[in-house]
Amino acid sequence: VQLQASGGGLVQPGGSLRLSCAASGMIFRIYDMGWYRQAPGKQRELVALLTSGGSTDYEDSVKGRFTISRDNVKNTVYLQMDSLKPEDTAVYYCNAERRGKACWGQGTEVTVSS
Repeated sequence: VQLQASGGGLVQPGGSLRLSCAASGMIFRIYDMGWYRQAPGKQRELVALLTSGGSTDYEDSVKGRFTISRDNVKNTVYLQMDSLKPEDTAVYYCNAERRGKACWGQGTEVTVSS
């Protein structure tokens, strides 16, 4: 299983970014997919989750600003991030989980700064 995240970068406060995570070596549609982030000096936290059944869950601080989606044909999960704030600065990781087994992609760095 491989997860390849992309789309990070430097953006001004109030701006938008879309992260992508392409999966290979797995039956993508049966996995729950998540985006996590880790800011300097902080623990990794779940940002958004999209289950194989289509249910979503978001960390409170990103509700209404971030949207997770998936394309089961392209085997890709996305995180649309709008109205970005400096506190969203972190390394973002995608995650695939099924039956208690988790796989991680490499991180993509997001910096929100003027």
